[in-house]
Amino acid sequence: MGVPTIAFIHQLRFDDLPEDVAGQGRLCLLDLLGVALAGRQTALSRIAGDHAVEFFAAGRLRSRILFDGRIASPIGAGLAGAMTIDSCDGHDGHAQTKGHVGVTVLPALLALAEQRPDMSGREFLTSLVLGYEIGTRAGMALHASACDYHTSGAWNALAAAALVARLLPLDARQTREALGIAEYHGPRSQMMRCIDHPTMVKDGSGWGCMAGLSAGFLAQQGFTGAPAITVEQPEVQAYWGDLGERWRIMEQYFKPQPVCRWAHPAIDAAQALRQQHGFSSEQIRAVRVRTFHHATRLAHAHPATTEEAQYSLLFPVAVALRYGVVDFDAIHGDALKDAEVLRLSHLIRTEEQAAFTARFPGERLAQVSVELVDGRCLDSGTTQALGDPDLPLGAAAIRQKFRRFAEGACSTRLATELENRVDELGSNDAPIAALLDLVLGEIRV
Repeated sequence: MGVPTIAFIHQLRFDDLPEDVAGQGRLCLLDLLGVALAGRQTALSRIAGDHAVEFFAAGRLRSRILFDGRIASPIGAGLAGAMTIDSCDGHDGHAQTKGHVGVTVLPALLALAEQRPDMSGREFLTSLVLGYEIGTRAGMALHASACDYHTSGAWNALAAAALVARLLPLDARQTREALGIAEYHGPRSQMMRCIDHPTMVKDGSGWGCMAGLSAGFLAQQGFTGAPAITVEQPEVQAYWGDLGERWRIMEQYFKPQPVCRWAHPAIDAAQALRQQHGFSSEQIRAVRVRTFHHATRLAHAHPATTEEAQYSLLFPVAVALRYGVVDFDAIHGDALKDAEVLRLSHLIRTEEQAAFTARFPGERLAQVSVELVDGRCLDSGTTQALGDPDLPLGAAAIRQKFRRFAEGACSTRLATELENRVDELGSNDAPIAALLDLVLGEIRV
């Protein structure tokens, strides 16, 4: 059990990646970097970075923190980096995991790449794809075998452990132990607790990254933890048997807006109604949103923090009705006090649509009805969230999103250089050092 997975971790090569898979890896990387740049503006990111520097200080191994430049241990750098990406809820995800893997894969990979100054762009991109393949399957296997809905950190810890196993490298026995340790110590925290009471704990991905990196380093020293039941138990083998044949990275969704994915179909429906009918927010008398059960739990009409705004359906739908777009600037700081947005937010009513709940998590659907003061009632019809694999954003839209998220967070020169470096990734066997210096240096606006 688990041997094909261990072999895949160690034997995957750049030439094994289909062209579209390599291209998807670049898009995932660019998207994550844009989200991280926006996230650096949050209190969550600042606190996590300070915590890593003070309490995860560098010893023999040293890593720079994502878009920070300060030094911590690889484990501390991974923790802070994942928390920074998670602090701006705009990162990619996967329907069947009901969560996110890239948020942990990228910080873990960056922390490890610092220990490999000779790492090529091709190896970096291959390892990134590997992390997505391991993490996504671990998430699907956990949801299929556990009774509770756990945060992403519970399973994306295995992706971080797989990267340690590949890049140190560990032998096959140590790799098995690392996956078992990561699974056991991955934070099996309750996702709906953070939905109902949003705070900075969020999706547990920072802790997942920390646990997975720690698992690999512990396994190298002889610490034991196997088996990882989400990899080895017979009931989940269907999720692992197609490694290298079915590329789960191609199934990731991309978020147009930096809020919980469950709110996206309602936001998209509200935007479409506004664009189609041209009404102003002042003309709105009432709004009704029919959606799936989980989305109705995003019930914070008057968020006091960016975390409450990100785990709200009412507030970002109000932003969409008021301004037509939902950017990060609209869900933190003084924007949370926007009087007209708050008026709209308080008049939105949500109700569960049983048919939509039955199609979750494979599909996320909503229907929005807007009543205007002149008596007109406008209805969106059933709306699917934009950015799903079968309703993709497209490469051009993802690039545009990166530029929007980077704007105000860093200089135009840095954003352009980041985009160019990501585009070049894998085109030759040159070292990754130049990209690392951009991504791991202190950002300046």
